[in-house]
Amino acid sequence: MIRPETQDDISAIEQVTLAAFTGKFSDNPNEHLIINGLREAGALSLSLVAEMEGKIVGHVAFSRVTINGEDPGWYELGPVSVQPELQKQGIGSNLIEAGLSRIREMGARGCVLEGSPAYYQRFGFRPHPELIYEGAPAPEYFMALPFYDDVPGGKVRFHDAFHTPSP
Repeated sequence: MIRPETQDDISAIEQVTLAAFTGKFSDNPNEHLIINGLREAGALSLSLVAEMEGKIVGHVAFSRVTINGEDPGWYELGPVSVQPELQKQGIGSNLIEAGLSRIREMGARGCVLEGSPAYYQRFGFRPHPELIYEGAPAPEYFMALPFYDDVPGGKVRFHDAFHTPSP
């Protein structure tokens, strides 16, 4: 079952996020701090959990981005996490698809992310050279999914919570 987070889910979201990211890119992941920072700043635009048998097993976050310092109605997808032993079973994909559908319903013009092209292209994300994110390790890792024909150009900035130092 995929549903919006509740106050009671916060600890479980942190645990799932830590489990999903520990050892993947770092032994001291900060993705849980990003989510907490977005939440504390009131910038967590959409937060969905995947629940199985009453237990939180996955999470996805969406937050607004600015492009050239303005808010054009675009969102950032991430972090997304799934309990390690349940990965590769479609939970993350279901969370992403549900989230993309909901932000569209909220009036989003498009969505950006930093991540694996091999994974995210299945959802329609592609590099768009007119959008620049200086934090990406390489240009192909920053992708966008426009919901309309118009794609703004310029520098994309994620919320300050993404610039939180590692623990």
